[in-house]
Amino acid sequence: MQTSYNFNNKTFKLLANSSKGKATDETVFHYQQQDDRVTATYSGGSIVIGTIIARLSGDRLHMLYQCLTTDQELMAGKATAEIRLNEQAKIHLKLHWQWLEDKERNGISEYVEI
Repeated sequence: MQTSYNFNNKTFKLLANSSKGKATDETVFHYQQQDDRVTATYSGGSIVIGTIIARLSGDRLHMLYQCLTTDQELMAGKATAEIRLNEQAKIHLKLHWQWLEDKERNGISEYVEI
């Protein structure tokens, strides 16, 4: 399946995060893509290691993620990311996310390709 967005070998950093999010400006995300399947690993800041699996559908990424924090918490969540290109033709993601273990812990995060 051919898509208009290419996440393969792309790196992302945080622009903004809700207070209940764990990623910081020190967290770096490394993405890979094959067809409409997107994966990523991330670490830095309060995240020791994290992984993402996602399905690309038009201008949306449907994601599941998990991480181990520096406080030794194992956490998992789901998100839908709105995708667009910014003025520099870099991918910009706006995630609407939710932790799985606590439906009240949710928010919005924004990331940009670097």
